[in-house]
Amino acid sequence: MSFSQNISIVHPEYFFITGLTDAPYSTYFYIFVFITYFISVIGNLIVLLIIALHRSLHSPMYIGVFNLALADIAETNALIPYMIKLFVFDSRYISFNACLANMFFVNFFITVQTYTLVVLAFDRFIAICLPLRYNAIVNNKFMAIVFSVIWVFNTCMVTMTTSMITTLSFCKSNVIESWYCDYDRLMRMPCNDSSIHQFMVFIIEAFFLVAPPFIILLSYVGIFLALCKITTWEGRFKALKTCVSHLLVVLSFYLPIISNIVVASTANARIIGGTLSLTLPPMLNPIIYVLTTAKIKDLIRKMLNNRSAPIRANVSKLL
Repeated sequence: MSFSQNISIVHPEYFFITGLTDAPYSTYFYIFVFITYFISVIGNLIVLLIIALHRSLHSPMYIGVFNLALADIAETNALIPYMIKLFVFDSRYISFNACLANMFFVNFFITVQTYTLVVLAFDRFIAICLPLRYNAIVNNKFMAIVFSVIWVFNTCMVTMTTSMITTLSFCKSNVIESWYCDYDRLMRMPCNDSSIHQFMVFIIEAFFLVAPPFIILLSYVGIFLALCKITTWEGRFKALKTCVSHLLVVLSFYLPIISNIVVASTANARIIGGTLSLTLPPMLNPIIYVLTTAKIKDLIRKMLNNRSAPIRANVSKLL
């Protein structure tokens, strides 16, 4: 193990990422991960193009969906290709600086995803609880400012957490028991005093992992109370229908994380669960929005009909 030393701070030249160890049929798992990557990229690109090219979708809610698709495609590209390179091609060594870069981009886009879900929950809360003031409160300018703040703020926060790693010494081991440069694993490895760092990790994890689902839960409590005030079941169902896609996306994001925390008992189980919790939501999100959003379904149907019309015309001429 080669080390570079600066006074009392010791950094390994390389980290070794273990991945799955002695797991049968691990190759098939990596093939599955690659398939999820392919579906995620294609699906999110379709959502991005549909929203960008159709002015009828240039509204606050779809700006949020666009931002989520952008974060999804960026997160999968930051995580899965490097993961395939590490394990399929058995190249498990990663330099110290490359590890920090990998950690930064994965963590950054995950935090963008979480707060995008918060913004979409706020959008639904205002739409159902304050429908008459919706256009005054939530508009395109408002969403542009909110997402600009989210991207800038998350950049600063993730940069700070990543730079904290450079103040730690790794003189005992350079082995990361994970499937990528996992911040949580790295914070358990230093051989110098990291109590201040651990406290900062607690604050940051509370801010990014606890606060977003709590805010989303509060927003749906408010939505539920507003639905109770609607006198007809038809009106309640119509209002709730506008939240279905967001609810499904929230469940697809948080259920794998919760399941991994509860179920994972071994290193391999934690790695498989953690991998699925980061790869499944970006794959499912575009499918959910395409299947549950009437506007997007109608636009795709029109696009397919327009493409198939010349073919049908040529076939009818031949017949």
